[in-house]
Amino acid sequence: MSQIDLLVVGGGAGGYFSAINYATNNPNKKVVILEKSKQTLAKVRISGGGRCNVTNACFEPKELVKYYPRGKRELMGPFHQFMTGDTMEWFENRGVSLKIEEDNRVFPSSNDSQSIIDCFEKEAQKLGIEVLKQQTVTSFCEVNNYWEVKTLVSNFLAKNLLLATGGNSPKILKSLSKLGLKTIENIPSLFTFNTKDIRFRGLAGLVAQTTEVKISKTKFKESGALLVTHWGVSGPAILKLSAISARELHELDYKFNVQIDWNKNYDVEDIKEGFLDMREQHPKKAIVNTNLFDLPKRLWVSLTEFSKISKDKTWAEIGKKDLNRLQEAIKNSQIQVNGKSTNKEEFVSCGGVDLKEIDFTKFSTKKYPNLYIVGEMLNIDALTGGFNFQAAWTGAWIAANNIT
Repeated sequence: MSQIDLLVVGGGAGGYFSAINYATNNPNKKVVILEKSKQTLAKVRISGGGRCNVTNACFEPKELVKYYPRGKRELMGPFHQFMTGDTMEWFENRGVSLKIEEDNRVFPSSNDSQSIIDCFEKEAQKLGIEVLKQQTVTSFCEVNNYWEVKTLVSNFLAKNLLLATGGNSPKILKSLSKLGLKTIENIPSLFTFNTKDIRFRGLAGLVAQTTEVKISKTKFKESGALLVTHWGVSGPAILKLSAISARELHELDYKFNVQIDWNKNYDVEDIKEGFLDMREQHPKKAIVNTNLFDLPKRLWVSLTEFSKISKDKTWAEIGKKDLNRLQEAIKNSQIQVNGKSTNKEEFVSCGGVDLKEIDFTKFSTKKYPNLYIVGEMLNIDALTGGFNFQAAWTGAWIAANNIT
């Protein structure tokens, strides 16, 4: 059993980035990556719809950390060492041209995740990194400051061990618990809300751009675009809300109520004034055909129907109770949610190794200085837009530069 200088468990983004950067700094050291499946870099391949959302063009650490429901305080220092601009430069220097899209997401100019995969595989081969597939780790333990790692088919002895197995690694987390490290159960942190609310019938595909959504009886609220789907609601506002309230919604078994303000740019007084203007200036116009407050037409029709306003009722005919119901429907729709939906291929979780166990100047564990953990194995997660990858690149780069 030959000695390995750095053994990386996990052939994904964080694992490859760690191994490549360490091997670049230490060309004479032996580096091995273990991957349990037949294919490495699987999540890189499918991310961003197969284009790989490498990072986000947010270049200030104080702004960047706001996209992390868990880990924002711990990532502040690391982001000052390796940021989004550093990530972009790293790939550009290795022949991968990148582009920034209108929403600040960064992709390969090729629009193909294979560009990132080819870059990693080329660098690993050039640096002599050994990549072993179908190596499911069954156990690992520290013996005389070295790590003995067993898989179903082999045994390894390593001076340094780096874990980068992603956010859904219950067996690895269980092994870490046995080593005395505190871990937190993995649960989904980005998901859509399932609802059969009658207001959404026939509205699949509709987008309301400036909503504010709140979990009833909690402090959690978010704003942004909301997408109506065949099974409920999604879009940036919902995904951000699911991320910040992931633990609480898990405890509620994903049965809860949300309050939707369909256009937060109009307050209640704006709504009342708009109603009054219509009664005075267009008294004979049918309410259902009016479409006020920049709401999508189909949504306006749905909200008027939900408010029990008949299709032929005009502004001259509407009563105070009708107007109050419509105002409430626009500013405070109460929606019952019963369940969630996740894209299993792009599963993002919260949970993992408790952040108090980690020395974030090195991404090593405090208890075992030669045990490093990066990526979603840590209790760090982010909103969509390349932020989860950026946390992985940052942690992997810092770890690689601190492994001796």
